[in-house]
Amino acid sequence: MKAASVHDLKREMKNSSQEELLELCLRLTKFKKENKELVTYLIYEAADEHSYIESVKREIDEQFENINKQTYYLVKKSVRKILRIAKKYIRYTLKKETEVEVLLYFCLKLKTMSPKYTGNTILVNTYNKQLKLVGKIVAKLDQDLQYDYGLEIEELNEL
Repeated sequence: MKAASVHDLKREMKNSSQEELLELCLRLTKFKKENKELVTYLIYEAADEHSYIESVKREIDEQFENINKQTYYLVKKSVRKILRIAKKYIRYTLKKETEVEVLLYFCLKLKTMSPKYTGNTILVNTYNKQLKLVGKIVAKLDQDLQYDYGLEIEELNEL
């Protein structure tokens, strides 16, 4: 079965009643955990972005506390998993400020983690890539935000 394009789906949804759309959304949430998480974000957490960011940061904290630190291989796998989870939460918001804050927090946690991330080339590359990505996103933001986030980026570079 070939999936319809977003444009076609949007056009078809405009012709549907509110009850039909509600039923479609509920069916969609039953199939995949990410769909349910997205709907949960949109209904309960989208109105208060600050508390959402704080909950994502708490999740990142928990994940960093549970890292298996026996070998750099296991640390690397855990860090990649944490980054994947953070990016999933970022995708829900579609707000660049949230993306910057979460990625900066991830970089801070990686930088202050023990064992030091500098002992592994892949972890260093992951850190640098995320910091570079944050820099690109910040460049597109408002000048006040650019200055504030620029200070945080400089601070991370100095640590």
